[in-house]
Amino acid sequence: QVQLVESGGDLVQAGGSLRLSCAASGSIFSINAMGWYRQAPGKQRELVAAITSGDSTNYADSVKGRFTISRDNAKNTVYLQMSSLKPEDTAIYYCNAEVSTAAQAMGVLTVYHYDYWGQGTQVTVSS
Repeated sequence: QVQLVESGGDLVQAGGSLRLSCAASGSIFSINAMGWYRQAPGKQRELVAAITSGDSTNYADSVKGRFTISRDNAKNTVYLQMSSLKPEDTAIYYCNAEVSTAAQAMGVLTVYHYDYWGQGTQVTVSS
């Protein structure tokens, strides 16, 4: 089993900054892409930013130039630095990770791939 634990959500004024963290733990063989999604009340969950194991990044147009995603592979952690926050950034932010786990039996290593989600962290931006 793998757990993703997010932290860093808070109430902040418009124009402020926050840094979200998401640490993965458990039976991890490797972590491929990691990303941040958000869901505002009454809206669908949407991709905010993603980063591959090779550090290629992808951002939603609404956050380009304001948010930066990064990862620390040694700590199995992904970060989201959010600046110039706007009220429309208010949402629950979820961490996602594509995790590979491995099992060995009779000399054969088998790798499995799973998609994991964190429990979410609330970001509220007041105007």
